Parts: sequence; C-alpha cells; structure tokens
Amino acid sequence: MNCDIAIIGAGIAGMTAAIYAARAGKSVVMIEKEAVGGQITLSPRVENYPGFKEISGLDLADNVFNQALSLGVNLDVDEVRSIEKTDEGFKLTGSYTEHTAKAVVIATGLKHRRLEAAAAFEGEGVSYCAVCDGMFYRGKTVAVVGGGNTAVSDALYLADICEKVYLIHRRSGYRAEKAVLDRLLANEKIIRLENKVIDSMENADGGKLLHLKDTQGGADTDVAVAGLFVALGHIPQNDAFKDLVDLDEFGFVRAGEELLTKTPGIFVAGDCREKTVRQLTTAASDGASAGLAAAKYIDNL
Repeated sequence: MNCDIAIIGAGIAGMTAAIYAARAGKSVVMIEKEAVGGQITLSPRVENYPGFKEISGLDLADNVFNQALSLGVNLDVDEVRSIEKTDEGFKLTGSYTEHTAKAVVIATGLKHRRLEAAAAFEGEGVSYCAVCDGMFYRGKTVAVVGGGNTAVSDALYLADICEKVYLIHRRSGYRAEKAVLDRLLANEKIIRLENKVIDSMENADGGKLLHLKDTQGGADTDVAVAGLFVALGHIPQNDAFKDLVDLDEFGFVRAGEELLTKTPGIFVAGDCREKTVRQLTTAASDGASAGLAAAKYIDNL
C-alpha cells in the first residue's frame, strides 16, 4: 500500500499520531502486529486519563481506534521486519505485506517482561503498572515481584496505599539505587521475601494465592494477596530499525522532544523511545507531536 505516513504500532501513541496526521490531510496506514490498543487493553480500569473519571483500558483504546478510522486511517495487521530508505521515501517490508511511505512514525511500544506463572491472570488481579492500578487495592495486601528500581519504587508507592506489601525477589541483593533502597529498608509495611520465585498462583478467597519456591533450597511458602504487580523490566521492540535510528543500551530509540530520529523522515513516539515517564498521557502527547512533525516534513519536501 502506498501512503503518506506509515505508523508502526497501534497503541495510544500510534493511534494518536494517526489521528493528527490524518487531520493534517495525509493518507495514513497503521501497521500493528498484535492487538490494537497495546498494553492498556489489559487494564480493567483507567482513572488517570483526562476526561474520564473511570474507563476500561479496552474501551479507551476502542474509542481512540474508532476515531482514527473515522478519519480514513487504514489498519494493516502485520509485523514490520525492515525499513529501507528509497528515493521516494521508505519501503516497509512485513511478514505478509509491503508498504511505501514518505514518512514513518515508529510507535512500537514495549513489552513488559512477563511472569509466565501469572500470565493467566493478567488484567484479573495481575498488573504491570502500580501507578495505573494501585488505587484499586487501597487498604489491601498486595505483592510486587522484581528487584530493580521499578520493583522497589512500586513497592514504596503501594506501601502508601495498601495495608501491606510483599516484595518478592529471586536474590537477596537488589539492583535499586541506594537512595531508593534506603527507603525500602526503612519501610515497615514492606515485607521482603528474598530468594523466592513465584512458581504458580491460583484464585483464593477473592484474591490470589501465590506459591513461592525458595531458590536456595529452603522451604516453599504460600502468600495470600489481593493483587500482584509484576516489575521485571521492559523489552523495547526496535531491533528491526536499528540501522536507521540510534538505540540506547537498553534498546530504546534516542530522540529529543522533537521526536526526530537520526534519519530524516523517521519519527518516534511513545514508550519505545528513551524517556523518563511512560504513561498514557505522555504516549498521546508523543503521538500528537510525531504525527504533526511527520505531516510537516512531507509538506516541506
């Protein structure tokens, strides 16, 4: 398919970019390899997106998607495996299709590093975002699994909301920064379960029962919680574009607030780029900026 702007990814950032680009008079195709909406579709309730006191992540994504479709944006379900610079712009080669575009917005998002033992309960008591979903467990007991800055910060954040927080880590040492770790060690509401991994889990008494295996050969234990927060890190989805963009040491695209990459005509938006805050609102902001920047780039050709 030939188009003005090809957007790789149909999460909030990609769909917002599509809306702004289409409103600027450009023909747009979004190429999404999985489900429209991205990670937010796993959240049963969203309460921090402006304009909605409460909405499910799926409904929010559907609203944005339908708005994009109403503006003439096309959707292609495919995985973009490469981008090639051409005299006319760019050729995007997928598993099944091929697209040509004058400009490209990379909005591939990221994948949370999943906990397979909890996969069956994602969106039903298992969350990957403490800031998004922590308020649903006010006054209850929850668990966080992980040992890095995100996990420890999530535990500290939840300790201000919840009655008790278990922090489950497969080792005894944490990768968190010293200032964050000092706060953890001083917080009596956080119970550290070290040298433990979640072997399996099940529904129990309106919550979840976590079956923990000791990594040092000690006794296995069970922990009852209202919810589980997984903080095992993120995996960006940018390897296919590494020849045309700069990636940091973790695989995120380097770009400033202008959302320009090192290749003219290729822009980036959302969680796949190097940034400090990853929320729905920042994804939408990136999408708006990238969509307008791509349209302006084409106008100046």
